[in-house]
Parts: sequence; structure tokens; C-alpha cells
Amino acid sequence: MSVVKRPAVEIFSCNALQQIPQLLTLQDRNPHSPTYGCFDRNFWQYRLVDFPTGMAQEFVYPLALAYSTKLPENPYFGDQAICEWVKAGIHFAEKSSHSDGSCDDFYPYERAAGAAAFSLFGCLEAYHLLQIKDAQSEEFFTRRGRWLAKHPESGKLSNHEALIVYCLYLLSQRFEGSVFAHDYRERLDRLLSWQHKEGWFVEYNGCDLGYQTLTIAMLAQLYEESREGELREPLERAIAMTAQFMHPDGSFGGEYGSRNTYNYFPHGFEIAGKWLPEALELNDRFAIALQSGRAPCYSDDHMIAHHMWSYLLAARYYTSTRNDKRFSRKKRAFYEGAGLLVDRRDEMDLYVALNKGGSFKLFRHGEFVASDTQISLKMRDGSTAVCHHIDDYAIDVGADYVEITGNAGWAKQKLMLPLDNILLRTFMLTVGRFFPGVVRRLLQQLLITYKRVAPFQFTRRFEWEGGELTVSDCISAEKWEDVISAGAGGHQTSISVVQSRPYHPSQHQPWLDITKRTENLKSGQALRIKRKY
Repeated sequence: MSVVKRPAVEIFSCNALQQIPQLLTLQDRNPHSPTYGCFDRNFWQYRLVDFPTGMAQEFVYPLALAYSTKLPENPYFGDQAICEWVKAGIHFAEKSSHSDGSCDDFYPYERAAGAAAFSLFGCLEAYHLLQIKDAQSEEFFTRRGRWLAKHPESGKLSNHEALIVYCLYLLSQRFEGSVFAHDYRERLDRLLSWQHKEGWFVEYNGCDLGYQTLTIAMLAQLYEESREGELREPLERAIAMTAQFMHPDGSFGGEYGSRNTYNYFPHGFEIAGKWLPEALELNDRFAIALQSGRAPCYSDDHMIAHHMWSYLLAARYYTSTRNDKRFSRKKRAFYEGAGLLVDRRDEMDLYVALNKGGSFKLFRHGEFVASDTQISLKMRDGSTAVCHHIDDYAIDVGADYVEITGNAGWAKQKLMLPLDNILLRTFMLTVGRFFPGVVRRLLQQLLITYKRVAPFQFTRRFEWEGGELTVSDCISAEKWEDVISAGAGGHQTSISVVQSRPYHPSQHQPWLDITKRTENLKSGQALRIKRKY
């Protein structure tokens, strides 16, 4: 596809500004409404839920950036109505929070650290940009900051931790410094201890490159403001590792990450470009993908704002002086700890998740060829066995081949039925409200981290011969009678992660239906498939 190249600053800012009307549609903008300032339209307009999600109040930040950033084609710059709506959003964040400053996201009394961190970050920055002076808001900020500081989140989510670290730094600088300085240092040390020597930061039990860009962004902002010398080396390692996974067409991320995201937060690379000019190339390439329709769509009601503020920040931090410096792309980059492999040869680029059964993306001559999330087997009882769960598989990496062997697992397909919602709410309103961390850990295991083994074993082998890549799959089972459908697709996932499963143009590829190959298999026989690229 031919693209008229525009500066990245224009591409990022225009994309964000085009979504401001959608953001405003989500907000209750009636000053006489009891939910004035709320961004959860399902709560205040449709009455579909019985409490507002605290995450949504983060949306004040892109509005504040639109109000305060002078850019061509920005009709919101200096708009006083926007200013008032931002103030209303900050007030509703305080009004809808618990007395300890925490907030809920998906169920009552959840006290979600991620939602609290995202919305506090958004409110703090919006408050600062608009130069608001309000004692009640400042008391709320410090209350939420204290709650975040004293309640470490269950599981290792580095992007959340990076947001919390940055919030604690802002609070230590702008308000009660003596109170938050120790907490900031303690949580920063905790976050840095989560970085693997290969450069990546942990997201649950693996590496998710999409969320890594947010961790990089927050640490880069922290370095920009604090000049903490110890941050530069971890940032450079993280950026250099991330650069290996920028796809040839400028797209980024996908189902081979631990959390299946296509996230790309550009402003951290723009900041780092001041002292690491190679980082700017990543933004320039992603901006072209964004302009040419090869970027993901995150415009749903729950997560629309995440990328908007990062795009607008990239415009504010934009470095006009750019050169041709770029990170060298290794012919083969094997990150054993992350379970990721990049193999480049004969004008082909292969990205493989070794710890997800060999899920992969393939490019040729810089263009997308195929995405594959391993074999999926649907059973007569409605359950589905998949081969893409994160696990400690047997891996053999040779000079011209890669082989992964392991057990399939059952997909996590549990939906919330009316009775389930009644039971969860009853429990949270009585006992669970006193143990939100325990409940969250149990739900994380149920919906995300725990793998229940299915009675199928697989082997996937990648083999290079000349300019040809062969992908061979072998699935064995004691019996096949209960399998009613089998296939492979490019974007199948089976864990519950909010930022996963967005629409992406690469998903326009046909489902590989191999059901007929399973119909005549006898007990103990293996299903074999071979594809050549």
C-alpha cells in the first residue's frame, strides 16, 4: 500500500483528536446530574451496571491534553467547556471512590490497583495541566496514593507497577513529599527487580511486548522528570529488546505475547529519542502503520483513552531533529527467558512464541503473510482444547529448525450468567469486600494463569530449507470421537485480558478448517499437518 509519509507528530495527534467526540459521548456532561463527570456510559446512561468503573475517569487526561496542546487541526485547544468537563471528571473520580481512596473496575469492592493507578495518573496530570487549585481534589489524590502505596497488587503486572511508581513520584514532588518519597523508592526498586536480564518486564507469567511499551513509557517519563540515573540502563535494555519485535510493516504486538495485546504507547520512545535516537525509528515506523491502516483498533468504551493520551504526549515530546540511526535487527534473536524467537532469513521475518506452543506471525518482503495461534479442537460438550497456553514446553532450537512439544490445555470460556453475577455480588457485599486481594488472586488463576491440561499432545516444528519455511504440526490423542471441529486461526486467545482481542487488519485471513482430517482418525492415531511458506 502506498503511503504519503507525514511527520509522526501529525499522525499520532490527528488519530487521538479524531476520537475526542467519542470520549465526550461517554461522559455525563450535565452539571445538574448526580453522575456529572462520569465516563461510564453503561452506568449513567444505559443503567446496565450497578456501579461505575473507576478506570473510566482516566479519560480526563486526553481531554486535558487536547485542551492544553496547541496543534494544527486541534479545535479543542483552549475550549473552556472541555476544561469544565475535565474538572467534573476529576470530582467524580473522588465521589465514586471508596473512603480509603480505592476504586472498583469489574465487580463491587474489587479495589482494583490497575483502575486506581490509571485514573489517578490521568487525574493528577490533568489537574496539573489545567493548573487547578482544589483542596478536596488534592486530599483525594493523596488518599488514593496512600492506598496504592500500601496495597501491592497480586501478580506481577509491570505496567501497573510503573504507573503506580510514577504516581507516587508525582505525589512526592507536588504534594506530601515526605510521605511518598519512601514509598516511591520502595516500589521503584520492586519494579526494576522484575526486569529480566534479557530486557523485558514481567506481565503475569511472561513477556507481553504491548504492555512493555507502557512500562517503557512510564519509566521514560519518570527519567525525564527525575533524572534518576539508575533508570537509563534498564530503559535502554528494554527498548533494544522491544525493537527486535517491531514488524517490518510497522505493526506491533499480537497473540504471541503473554497477554495477547497489540498495544503500542509511543511517547516513551519519543522521550528516549533525546538520548537514544534509535528509539525514534520505532515511532516513525508505527506512525506509518497507523496512517496506512495497519494498526489495531482500541476504540471500545473501556480502553479508548489509553492510547489517546500517549499519542498526544508523543506529539508534545516530539523531537523534530531525526536521523537515520536505528537498532540493528539480528538475524536470529532468541530470548529464552521470554520464550520468544525472531528468525530473519531470505527476506522472511518469523516471530514465534515458544512458550505458547509456537504461535507465530510471518512476514515476507516486509509484508504480512500469516498469523497462527496453533491448533484448536472443539469437543462435543462445547469445551475447546487449545495449544497456545503459556507453559513450560520442551523446546529444541537448532540452526535451521525449532521444535516445541507439550500438552494442550482447555480454553477458558466461562461466561458470567445472571446467577454467577448474583453470587459474586452477594459474596463481595458481605465477606469478599474484606479480602479483595484473595478474590483477585483466585479470579486471576481461574481466568488467566492456571492451565488445565487437555488429553491432547502436540509437536510443532519450524524448518528452514533454502528460501522456504515449513511448519509441521502433529497432534496425538487417545481418542478422537469427541472432537467435532478442528482448525487453526490467526487471532484465537483463551484467557481473559482486557486489552487483548482488539480488531487488527492482519486478522483478515481464512480459518484453516481441518475437521475432515480428524473424522477418520482411530484411537491413538496422530493428526499431521504440513504447510509451506
